Amino acid sequence: MTQLEKARKGLITEEMKICADEERVAPEYIRQGIIEGTIVIVRNVKHLSIKPLAIGKGLRTKVNANIGTSKDNNDLILELEKLKIAEAVGADAVMDLSTGGDLAMIRKEVMKKATVAIGTVPIYQAAVKILQEKKAISAMTADDIFAVIEENGKDGVDFITVHCGVTRLSVAALEGQGRILGIVSRGGAMTANWMYCNKLENPLYEEYDRLLEIAHRYDMVLSLGDGLRPGAIEDATDQGQLQELIILGQLAQRARAAGVQVMIEGPGHVPLTEIVANIKLQKEICQGAPFYVLGPLPTDIAPGYDHITSAIGGAIAGAAGADFLCYVTPAEHLRLPTLTDVREGVIAARIAAHIADIAKNVCGARERDRKMSQCRKNFDWQGQVDLSIDPEKTVALLEKSKSAQDEGCTMCGEFCAIKLGKR
Repeated sequence: MTQLEKARKGLITEEMKICADEERVAPEYIRQGIIEGTIVIVRNVKHLSIKPLAIGKGLRTKVNANIGTSKDNNDLILELEKLKIAEAVGADAVMDLSTGGDLAMIRKEVMKKATVAIGTVPIYQAAVKILQEKKAISAMTADDIFAVIEENGKDGVDFITVHCGVTRLSVAALEGQGRILGIVSRGGAMTANWMYCNKLENPLYEEYDRLLEIAHRYDMVLSLGDGLRPGAIEDATDQGQLQELIILGQLAQRARAAGVQVMIEGPGHVPLTEIVANIKLQKEICQGAPFYVLGPLPTDIAPGYDHITSAIGGAIAGAAGADFLCYVTPAEHLRLPTLTDVREGVIAARIAAHIADIAKNVCGARERDRKMSQCRKNFDWQGQVDLSIDPEKTVALLEKSKSAQDEGCTMCGEFCAIKLGKR
């Protein structure tokens, strides 16, 4: 039985207890959320070396980091180092988005080293296999795609992105309206291209029950991908995006009916004024399913600083109810991220997630800020370091003031307002 099926039977599993303890909520709260579909527990039945991860309503906003090779940059050791850094600075999950090299081997190595939940996008491996056979992506068969999904499940992958909502209907809606950037999701573009070349419906939509059967066997969470997400703020909240979301809402219901846990992926590039509306739409259409957002990015003109852009959008999205933030690094739109980019991306997303948690009144979020303020009042520098989201950088930047007898920092020195205000 899956966690969803056990919850429906009134069972409080060990995984629910662990997640409840981690989130500082009652186990029954977790169980009820799983039944309602507003919470998922992410852990494949074959990946018992990690702690189960709860994502959803009333819980701490989680952060995902993307790693992975490309054809131009295929260095497994580097990607494993990225995994290590992402975990060290607080990522709750990591997705292996590799498209270069031996993808099955890379995934297995990532799974071996990981201490957090791991996600993948199986269609990447199916496409790479076909290209390595000197064939076009359109030569993939449904069996090719489902074989890779099965392989991911067997390897212990905890959640998979599947672009089931990229259908003839949703693609027609997108093309009918017109976009500046069209389809920017790799998996979405692969799927739409396959459909166009073969004049067939998306196999992941047409044979959805087959997908559910595999996911059920491994209690692998389905992350229903936003293959038609906007890649420009001018393209946001258009007919293609909304038609896909409606389809994902229907598919989420079918997944739950089959005992399969599901979350929904969301945009993308969205103007600041539309972020809250996007979250509310998803929650309504998808019956409160956990929402996994990329950013969102509320401007297109900040290459090199998109981790900051993303943190702004992510904080607003999280406060409005998004449950899972996918990091964006300074390298977004430019190249594969370096080790430094990964670190900065995770930290920025964690800042956004924490701001959102304060707004959502998540248990313990505001308490940490209160403690930080008390440490500042008392000039407790070590306390400030320990409570900071990035202790390493806090220590590196800290300069104590000699003129203020090491109490203040060198910005104000003897004119430190906190010191002068003490009575």
